[in-house]
Amino acid sequence: MATEAAPMDEKAKRMRDLLSSFYTPDPSISTPTSSISTSFDNINGPSFDADQYMDLMIKKSNLDVLLQRHVQMAAEIKNLDTDLQMLVYENYNKFISATDTIKRMKSNIFGMEGNMDQLLHKIMSVQSRSDGVNTSLFEKREHIEKLHRTRNLLRKVQFIYDLPARLQKCIKSEAYGDAVRFYTGAMPILKVYGDTSFKDCRRASEEAIETIIKNLQTKLFSDSESIQARAEAAVLLKQLDVPVDSLKDKLLEKLEQSLDGLQINPEEASKLAEHNVSSKDEESNNQGPAKIHEDAVRGFSEAMRAYREIFPDSEERLFKLARALTTTHFENMELYIRKRVSAADFLGILRIIWEDVVLMDEVLPEAALSDLSAEAAQVTLKQFVARTFSHLQQDISDTLLKFDINQKEVVDGEVLKVVLEASGKAVLQGTTDIFQEFRQLLDENTGIFVKMNDLLIGWIQKGFQDFFRSLESHFLVLSGKTSSSNETEGLVEGKSSEKIHAGLILVLAQLSVVIEQKVIPRIAEEITASFSGGNSQEFIPGELCRVFHAASEKLLQHYIDTRTQKISNVLRKRFKTPNWVKHKEPREVHMYVDMLLQQLEEVGKEVKQILPQGTFRKHKRSDSNGSNTTTSSRSTTLHSDKMARSNSQRARSQLFETHLAKLFKQKVEIFTKVEFTQESVVTTTVKLCLKSLQEYVRLQTFNRSGFQQIQLDIQFLKAPLKETVEDEAAIDFLLDEVIVAASERCLDVTPLEPPILDKLIQAKLAKSKEHNNNNNKTTVSS
Repeated sequence: MATEAAPMDEKAKRMRDLLSSFYTPDPSISTPTSSISTSFDNINGPSFDADQYMDLMIKKSNLDVLLQRHVQMAAEIKNLDTDLQMLVYENYNKFISATDTIKRMKSNIFGMEGNMDQLLHKIMSVQSRSDGVNTSLFEKREHIEKLHRTRNLLRKVQFIYDLPARLQKCIKSEAYGDAVRFYTGAMPILKVYGDTSFKDCRRASEEAIETIIKNLQTKLFSDSESIQARAEAAVLLKQLDVPVDSLKDKLLEKLEQSLDGLQINPEEASKLAEHNVSSKDEESNNQGPAKIHEDAVRGFSEAMRAYREIFPDSEERLFKLARALTTTHFENMELYIRKRVSAADFLGILRIIWEDVVLMDEVLPEAALSDLSAEAAQVTLKQFVARTFSHLQQDISDTLLKFDINQKEVVDGEVLKVVLEASGKAVLQGTTDIFQEFRQLLDENTGIFVKMNDLLIGWIQKGFQDFFRSLESHFLVLSGKTSSSNETEGLVEGKSSEKIHAGLILVLAQLSVVIEQKVIPRIAEEITASFSGGNSQEFIPGELCRVFHAASEKLLQHYIDTRTQKISNVLRKRFKTPNWVKHKEPREVHMYVDMLLQQLEEVGKEVKQILPQGTFRKHKRSDSNGSNTTTSSRSTTLHSDKMARSNSQRARSQLFETHLAKLFKQKVEIFTKVEFTQESVVTTTVKLCLKSLQEYVRLQTFNRSGFQQIQLDIQFLKAPLKETVEDEAAIDFLLDEVIVAASERCLDVTPLEPPILDKLIQAKLAKSKEHNNNNNKTTVSS
């Protein structure tokens, strides 16, 4: 209904209007909220009519609403009375405070008029005494001032009379600046009184000035004089009103020629950098190269300042000279950093260049040399970072290639181990050293570096990212895995992939593991700790670790392929040379078996230098024979075969049984993933070699004697191969595959009887033992 209680916000507004009306005596000066409603039922309005309001309420509202409105208005009246009472109390307190303040002011002002009268009396007394002193000293003061003026005049007259002598002394001491200053100072008097009282002085002075002008002109065009001295001569001539505008082109041309002596040549940059660094550490009075260069540039700057004053229209030409010198500095800097330069030397040269720019910028600020040098410094600094990484990569390459890994000492000695340790140290220490050098660049507080701090952090991070990627590509080139014309000619020295020793490939594979596990995480920690700012996306260690992990696997597989290919070539030549159809009866194990075992022994010695042993070593059958040797074990096996097979018919039957058993034998996994262990690499190499041997056997046709020769060779290989590898089952399977392949290609499959086979193997073992003993005696005697 319309007569319901008003909301709280309307009540608050009405309270504010009442308080406003209480403090506003003029009803016209009321707040806007008090004039919102001007209807007659507005109880707070000026046109409110109580009778009409009551009639309206009675007509529109029932008894309950009227009682509710009564209670509401009673509460409002009570609140208003409370608010008004509080206002009265507050105003009363303020009135009391004002009364107390007035009392204090009255007590403070009391007695002030007497003090002011005393002060006025004293001021008048001081003024009267001051007037008396001025009156008594007035005549003496005028006399003193008159004498002082007379003394100054006499000094000027004496200076005019002494001017010729002074000029002559300046000529003898070549103090032409003082002479010009003396003469220009005396010119106003000589112009007024030079034809009367000071005629002789003027004539003598002019003769001396003519001599000075001649000497200055001679000095101006003398090549032996410095740029600053010639500029000073030009300024003095202009002060003497000698026309020098006609000499502008010649003077500026000589100034331009002097730029050659101010350039920082790459050959002299090292000396300047060393002296600049030493001068920062300790004060020295010696005129070193850096000090001489600084004086020369300072003289050049002063010359430009003088020429700018003498020839105001030559500013553009002077700007070009200053910019040309700055540009030449940075061009020579780029030539200087092409060779190996430390961060300290680089900073030393850059400080010198910046000091030159500051000196010239003070004279020619409009040339904007600071902006030009900042842009050039960015390019130079970026090139320095890139070349630092390039030099590090060259150091690593030199460390890998400085050892003659094509010699026999690779197998007999520990050359590969030395190469791995040296190259690993080169990578780890080299990256640490260049990181410290980059820290020197970031710690430099020279003005030109402060602006490039964030850029430098980004370049360093991107430099490490590109460096590791380039190093991975370079490893593949060194190994012969990939080819790159530029890198192969410059870094591998033209070696073909066939001439690259397999040991180097193995070193590169393990070095890639070192970089993945040690170098990259260390650099990532350094970057995280040192470069809190910058773009962290430039250096991505996870990606680099994956790259080197893949590279290490490629290189290890490439090493195995290279070794296997070399052994396969030996086997291919062996199987292509004889006519297996006309082969004679076997009398001993063939020479290619010795060559195969020798190559595998070299592989074992190489991996022993580089790779760690595996954590798991498979148990061999020979380990369970107690004190029996391999020979006795083999003899026992052959003896049992002899008892079981008494003739060739039984042997042929055994081959048939082997073919039949092959169908039901459990499949053996031959080629597994290569691990970075000695056993895994050797085992994989042996498997590949036996697989190649099997393929070469399949390409031939054998008679009975040829088949028996293959049988003898394979039987002899079983024992040494099983001692070398960790997967005996796979080796047994592959050796059986070779025998099966030979039987399939044989015209008359008649195996050797076990006694004969045992006898031939024993003879070969005795011969090998004797050969080893002779070699040991030769080694000891030498």
